Amino acid sequence: MLGPAGGGGRATVMMAAFEGWNDAGEAASDALKYLHRLWGAKRVSVIEPDEYYDFQFTRPEVRRTATGARKIKWPVTKIAKATIPGTDVDVIFVHGIEPSYRWRAYTAELLAKASELDVNYVLLVGALLADVPHSRPIPVTATCDDDELRERLDLQASEYEGPVGIVGVLNELSLLAGLPTISLWAAVPHYVAQAPSPKAELALLNKIEDFLQVALPTGELADDAQAWERGVNELSAGDAEIAAYVHQLEEAKDTEDLPEATGESIAKEFERYLRRRGRDQP
Repeated sequence: MLGPAGGGGRATVMMAAFEGWNDAGEAASDALKYLHRLWGAKRVSVIEPDEYYDFQFTRPEVRRTATGARKIKWPVTKIAKATIPGTDVDVIFVHGIEPSYRWRAYTAELLAKASELDVNYVLLVGALLADVPHSRPIPVTATCDDDELRERLDLQASEYEGPVGIVGVLNELSLLAGLPTISLWAAVPHYVAQAPSPKAELALLNKIEDFLQVALPTGELADDAQAWERGVNELSAGDAEIAAYVHQLEEAKDTEDLPEATGESIAKEFERYLRRRGRDQP
């Protein structure tokens, strides 16, 4: 659990997600928006966009205010704070669009905000397009390059090599700043990449539940995920080529997952069930 350091006092976890390349199906940003609403997070700061965005690519938008007046909405990075009810854990939410320029300066400014807010851990949330079937559980990869935290939570170090987005940059610089960091990545089926992606969002929230040891009321989202899956089933059934491709992905996934039906994986699912059951009982 990402709890108080040393077993006492409060702990502050910064959770960050960025729209764009790191956010297939908007699953990562939607997961953080869900938690933001659930825990009633209040904005405490922003990162202004002028130094970091190409406004011809990430354009500001005109919106109507509550009074009907027109106002330009700029692509700021929003930073909000909440306390998880019944715990000693505070959460700092970071939500923005992947910047166009000066990623190192942007990350340095964000980490300065983290220092001001006494952040102890960083939890980065992303989603990527992958060759996975929509009809199977959405895979979520959790990695950690901090030795102590990786051993405590029984995680693996990342073995990825290749292009990275702002999430990858923030991961490295957070570690250099002395902040233990975990990265969560949901694999979204590439043939249904459009937003929303409630099944991937739910998979990310389930993994966050495990790390924070809190029960999340995700019943409505689970219904949305089932409806999404039924809709994709209907669409794929109408195209023989797509149906054959999905069947191929299902067979590959089932073969890969055969060794995963272990006592440990079953125990984790049972623990999550007990947490939710305890939350629902008076």
